[in-house]
Amino acid sequence: MQYEAVIGLEIHAELNTKTKMFCYSLNDPDEQHPNTNICPICMGHPGTLPFINEDAVKKVIAMGLAINGTIGEFSQFDRKNYFYPDLPKGYQISQYKYPIVSGGYLEITTQGTHNKEQEKKKIRVTRIHLEEDTGRLSHDKDGKTSLVDFNRAGVPLMELVTEPDFRTGEEVRQFGEALQQIVRYVGASDANMEKGQMRVEVNISMRPVGQKEFGTKVEVKNINSFKYAADAAAYEMKRQVELLERGEKIAQETRGWNEHKGISVSQRSKEEAHDYRYFPEPDLPPLRLSAAYVEEIRIHLPELPAAKQERFMKEYGIEGDHAQIIVREKAIGDYFEAVVSEAMQHDKETPDAPKKSLIKTIGAFMVGDFMRLLKETMVPVSEVLLTPENFAEIVVLVSENKISNTNAKEVFEESFRTGADPSEFINEKGLWQMSDAGDLENIVAHIIAENPQVAADYRSGKTTVLQFLVGQVMKETRGKANPALVQEIMKKLLG
Repeated sequence: MQYEAVIGLEIHAELNTKTKMFCYSLNDPDEQHPNTNICPICMGHPGTLPFINEDAVKKVIAMGLAINGTIGEFSQFDRKNYFYPDLPKGYQISQYKYPIVSGGYLEITTQGTHNKEQEKKKIRVTRIHLEEDTGRLSHDKDGKTSLVDFNRAGVPLMELVTEPDFRTGEEVRQFGEALQQIVRYVGASDANMEKGQMRVEVNISMRPVGQKEFGTKVEVKNINSFKYAADAAAYEMKRQVELLERGEKIAQETRGWNEHKGISVSQRSKEEAHDYRYFPEPDLPPLRLSAAYVEEIRIHLPELPAAKQERFMKEYGIEGDHAQIIVREKAIGDYFEAVVSEAMQHDKETPDAPKKSLIKTIGAFMVGDFMRLLKETMVPVSEVLLTPENFAEIVVLVSENKISNTNAKEVFEESFRTGADPSEFINEKGLWQMSDAGDLENIVAHIIAENPQVAADYRSGKTTVLQFLVGQVMKETRGKANPALVQEIMKKLLG
């Protein structure tokens, strides 16, 4: 029997507000000392009253608009009742019946069926709601002691729930990475999964192909990257099919993902919604979100990644894969446009064709040397020493054949690492490209004289040896000769 997967996601993102969701305690993910950013309200002391963090509400509305969702005019907080050591109140303030965002979708690119080309697929979003995070437990190696840090308890937490529209782990990865990108673009969260600022849970069941009813759902938690989410989905698909083929039943349960072993491990049976005994939070008023309030948030939304990528391709002629890399982070895309702007200011009379070539060179440096150095140095784009002005100067010098591509890379790296002025560094190292035909002709003649057999081979029809001779000239000039001019002179002297 052939089976297909039915997969849905629950994705949590800690919002980067200044304070927690229902109190004035700081929301600081980098706090190193446990139980520092706490107060009687987030600790659930008797007699305390919570209040709503408006900035968190605005960030969730922005996310809802970014994923084409509907913002509810009426929204309400609820108590989700369960007991766990990292939950100081004994319940969690969340949303159930009236979330801030309903519906919406994101498009991902999937491999078409029957060997078709890639095609777009809409992944529907069920809802986005706002709640408070729990504390963090740590366990001693002896297995006898557990410690709890409540710094994270009460941090604003956005939860996005999708429809069960995924069929493969690769679709899960694509959606997760696209959503993470949007979260960062709108400024809702830093979404660093290694720090726990974004977490994903995979709900998966298997059913015979053609069957409409879903199979028994299993939830996989403890996943700290979208690659692992894809791996977890693939593993569960295989595990569940093997059980079904043996005639065994799938248990509805929560399982944990072990990335080191690449397996999921049973943790507990899965609760139903009624087990949480949701009821309206009595200490918080309902939210009434007017159309004008929502529109004010909409007009301040930034250009989103998909739209920016499409614009870069049309406006600048950047190739799709390069554009995708450049818009991966908003700051990188903004930096790229600043470089382009500076380069275009160099000579406003330059025809369109050379301008496109110039932008193409900028794009190549961005996805190559710039991204490599950014990864090596771990420096935020805002702190990069290579200014857009100096970046543009280097590219313009290359386009004008004043420095070679090889030397441009050396100048680029020096300016990136130290902030050195490109022209000053070129002067200091003597990296200006030789473009004087008279000087080069003497050097080319010398190289031909030193390689008579190679010259004879060229004259007898072996034109491929020309590159060897050009290479010798480049070596002689320490890469400073203009290779196009060298080749032209070489052909002329060889006859």
